[in-house]
Amino acid sequence: MSTDIQQLLLSRVHDIPDFPKPGVLFKDLNPLFADAAAFAAVLDHIASRWEGKVDMVGGIEARGFIVGTPLAQRMGVGFLPVRKAGKLPGETISQTYDLEYGTATVEVAKDACRGKRVLLVDDVLATGGTASATAQLLQRAGAEVAGLEFLLEVAFLQGRALLADHEISVVAQA
Repeated sequence: MSTDIQQLLLSRVHDIPDFPKPGVLFKDLNPLFADAAAFAAVLDHIASRWEGKVDMVGGIEARGFIVGTPLAQRMGVGFLPVRKAGKLPGETISQTYDLEYGTATVEVAKDACRGKRVLLVDDVLATGGTASATAQLLQRAGAEVAGLEFLLEVAFLQGRALLADHEISVVAQA
């Protein structure tokens, strides 16, 4: 990890206590997204790490779209939206996973990533549940998950444990 890029990113993260519920300290990356130069520097850093190693960037709804789309453009590769259930047209495949209070489902278009090396991106690695389910989904869809990239890791939540079979990169840890 580049110390300059880490510091740049961390200086543009705001902590929001008790959001979305009491006891949660939300890591707000909107200040990073609002700073064009800082966001560009972070994206350039990530792109340089993965250049030539992937055919597509997969972004997990919704913040993974914010990171993944410009990253894919910088890298000259396609973008794969990973959506919540019922949001994609046409034939899809899905993966359901457990949440603290219920379940959630992610989907991709059928055959959208078959045979592709996909870099899966999202804003924050917390518990790892969504990223793990998405990696499983992409593998079932016929993709090779080249790695997972996150802007920020909340290390004490130990989300890496669910992703032990994958290469994981983060710009900074909180």
